[in-house]
Amino acid sequence: MPPAPYPPRADRLTADHYNPVRVPPDVAALASVPDTLAPGSPAKVGILDLAFAVRGGRTELVERYQKTPLQIMRPLWIDPEQPGMSYVYIMATGAGVAQADRYRMDFRCGPDTQVHLTTQAATKIFRMEHDYASQRVHLSAEAGSYVEYLPDPLIPFKGSRFYQRTEVTVAPGATVVVADTLTAGRLARGERHAYRVLATDLHISRPDGTLLAIDTLRLVPGRRGGGVLGPAVFAGHDLVASLFAVTDRVPATVLADALHDALAGLGLLHGVSVLPRDCGAWVRVLDDSPIRIAGAQEAVRQAVRRLLTGRPAPDLRKP
Repeated sequence: MPPAPYPPRADRLTADHYNPVRVPPDVAALASVPDTLAPGSPAKVGILDLAFAVRGGRTELVERYQKTPLQIMRPLWIDPEQPGMSYVYIMATGAGVAQADRYRMDFRCGPDTQVHLTTQAATKIFRMEHDYASQRVHLSAEAGSYVEYLPDPLIPFKGSRFYQRTEVTVAPGATVVVADTLTAGRLARGERHAYRVLATDLHISRPDGTLLAIDTLRLVPGRRGGGVLGPAVFAGHDLVASLFAVTDRVPATVLADALHDALAGLGLLHGVSVLPRDCGAWVRVLDDSPIRIAGAQEAVRQAVRRLLTGRPAPDLRKP
């Protein structure tokens, strides 16, 4: 069965398609008319729609729509352990996300597909003087699929304003692994929490709307009591990384134990817990070193892949 069809082309280019829904108040309060290109201008809207299906024993990209500044390389089949798995690198033609940019990405993974989605490099959020930037991510996985969405870190520059909402729909029998890494800023330049506002929402549910998990982050460094460095957020560290694995291939407690074992002995502050409805497990890691955080993410990715597929994941060298 092929993935659900794309919306009509004209609908993808309407403001309702790419503008965020229910913008957090701290972000919405910054809405304004820029003195540069306005929201909706040709160079300010990035759209990526991808659909995957099994063809001839491997996962193929069967539908594709892209609008600059978002685009992809052609899919790669680089996994000797799972040769049918499609690896896709997401790219932005600009140097980073600027004020009034509006991005939307849709990934539809059909039954029994194997898909790995990642970015070519870190997402840089530039300084902004007017309005804000936003990104919507919609990922759906149908029964029997195994999908990983593991973008590189998000780096908010001084004065940046950004909102991201990620909506993941996981059918019974599907597995989705989604992760993110947030930095305090351009650490090499000494920037730490100099952004104006950074807000993210992760929403995971079943196709019938049953809610599985929500992860909400609101960072406003300049606000009294904002809690950017508090124990529930960065806890005084420079990076925070999270990974959610939704699956019914193994019990949630078994998956949580595997995540905990993968991080044991690495010397990083971390926490692991099962997700509601026994649908999987999640982990959050804090540290000051990008190298150690990347190593922790890789250890967790390998642990999940080995547990759920019985095979290791390949080395993800960025092209």
